[in-house]
Amino acid sequence: MARNTIGVIGGGQLARMMIPPAVALGIDIRVLEEAEGMSADLAATGVGDYRDLDTVLAFAETVDVVTFDHEHVPPAILRELVSRGIPVHPGPDALLYAQDKLQMRAKLSELGLPVPDWAAVESADELGAFLADHGGRAVVKTARGGYDGKGVRVVTEASGADDWFLALAEDGRGGALLVEELVDFRRELAQLVARRPSGEIASWPVVETVQKNGVCAEVIAPAPGSAGRVAQVSAEIANRVAEGLGVTGVLAVELFETTDGRVLINELAMRPHNSGHWSIEGAVTGQFEQHLRSVLDLPLGSTDMREEWSVMVNILGGPAEGTLQDRYPAALAAHPEAKFHGYGKAPRPGRKVGHVTVTGDDLDDVVYNARAAAAFFEG
Repeated sequence: MARNTIGVIGGGQLARMMIPPAVALGIDIRVLEEAEGMSADLAATGVGDYRDLDTVLAFAETVDVVTFDHEHVPPAILRELVSRGIPVHPGPDALLYAQDKLQMRAKLSELGLPVPDWAAVESADELGAFLADHGGRAVVKTARGGYDGKGVRVVTEASGADDWFLALAEDGRGGALLVEELVDFRRELAQLVARRPSGEIASWPVVETVQKNGVCAEVIAPAPGSAGRVAQVSAEIANRVAEGLGVTGVLAVELFETTDGRVLINELAMRPHNSGHWSIEGAVTGQFEQHLRSVLDLPLGSTDMREEWSVMVNILGGPAEGTLQDRYPAALAAHPEAKFHGYGKAPRPGRKVGHVTVTGDDLDDVVYNARAAAAFFEG
């Protein structure tokens, strides 16, 4: 039976950006948003709490396939959908490793994939022991819920995460924090792949990501100087993650390229990802169309680049007064080579409210034009 109705749980900008390729493919897309007026409101057919089983079941029964624009739906709800014969992509067994960093690190280590040295710690004493073995500095992360730099901190003392240990104790469920070696890296990379339930995998070029205050600010595709070993190793890592965890849909593997020549896995995202937004204009098949193809188990599209370079610059915060649309006349006139994407969000300091992409054959020109176009929307 053909499956042509996709249900997306989560009404954020990722769901919003799935709408144009769904329309182009003639696919019916429906969205369960958490509150009215979210980014994907124009495709929303339901409003409700994704943590409520009855709400999610009522929505899922109106579609052929369920997917997500975030990883926060409780595993028990996803397993109930699967038990009722509703296809869920990625499935709960895979999504677990994007929801829980400790589970992720343990599974990746079991698969023999390259990760920073790490440990699960439940007390200041255990954290202190790890620090003593790793030069007195380490990165501590909450196992669940962190993103865009949240739930991550560098510590130099055993007491550096006391508030997080206290919060775990007060929660009543206990648990541990993830502590990792402080990796000496020269740059951050991201490798995106897409995998169908039937097993076909397609990879985009590895990209370089540039962070600002813990938030992705720019993406350069392909990562400069990555041709050869870095590109090959990055793609192999992502393919092994996708197959080893059984991921279906788009998978983003965030990576460190270390100063001593290693490529290590930092984080995973099992959905379209900010590091892949460049592909909308920069690749033959963008990540949002590919995600739809993947979850419907349709043949995947070419991931070849349309031009030599593609640079995406996030619009962080937005105008101090007015809206992004108020700035369009000047920005569009000044940069006809740029593509502008607004997320339907009100401006707020540090918030991702849109992005700009420029493609071309001269990297310096492409970077300059992308940054200059995005600057029209700064406060």
